[in-house]
Amino acid sequence: MIYFVSDAHLGSLLIADKHEHERKLVRWLEHVRPTAEAIYLMGDIFDFWFEYKTVVPKGYVRLLGKLAEMTDAGIEIHFFTGNHDLWTFGYLENEVGLQVHRKPEIVNILGSQFFLAHGDGLDADKAFRFVRQIFHSRTLQRMFRYFPIEWGQRFGYGWSKHNRLKHQGYDGKFKGELNENLIQFSKNYAENHPEINFFVFGHRHIALDLMLKNRSRVVILGDFLNAFSYGVFDGQCFALEYFEA
Repeated sequence: MIYFVSDAHLGSLLIADKHEHERKLVRWLEHVRPTAEAIYLMGDIFDFWFEYKTVVPKGYVRLLGKLAEMTDAGIEIHFFTGNHDLWTFGYLENEVGLQVHRKPEIVNILGSQFFLAHGDGLDADKAFRFVRQIFHSRTLQRMFRYFPIEWGQRFGYGWSKHNRLKHQGYDGKFKGELNENLIQFSKNYAENHPEINFFVFGHRHIALDLMLKNRSRVVILGDFLNAFSYGVFDGQCFALEYFEA
């Protein structure tokens, strides 16, 4: 089985019990572990993550320990950076054993072609694309490292809280097929790439499985914040499921 999950936003200032939220994600990993051939973490697993040369963000020891234990056991775990946790510079790869992806990837999984991406930067929002370019600037990333660490962390979590309260794109509500940018992107991409069987995204916080005219499918995974939804692929069928434990 191949599993997909996104948008846990661990550490968010809007989460009442951060430790229980993290424990639930760890319980999910234990739940899927017996059948997992690979797990794809599809972005924004952390609400804010910025690595310094010798320091990583405080917390997440339960999750990071479990991920390291699973990769040590030979389970492939892929980490797609989102727009909240893109500032990883080697720790997750070298210490935890994750395979980090910083851009969309086309991957053959059990005989099917998957277009995989967190989803940010694929829509038509010019303002968001401008902010994204700033976040991906190597020069600005190096400059940020010179901020006092406490200031940097406070800024990151505060920015994330403000962003989620201000914008309504993360409310879990489907805006209609014509107004969902990731669906429109998938339709346009599929016209020239009919070999893609599945488009799988996070980012939008809606659980959606939509068949396109060319028989490709668009799957938006929902989130592990409110819906606790995730994707499962067995080589034939892709299903969205919900974790209750």
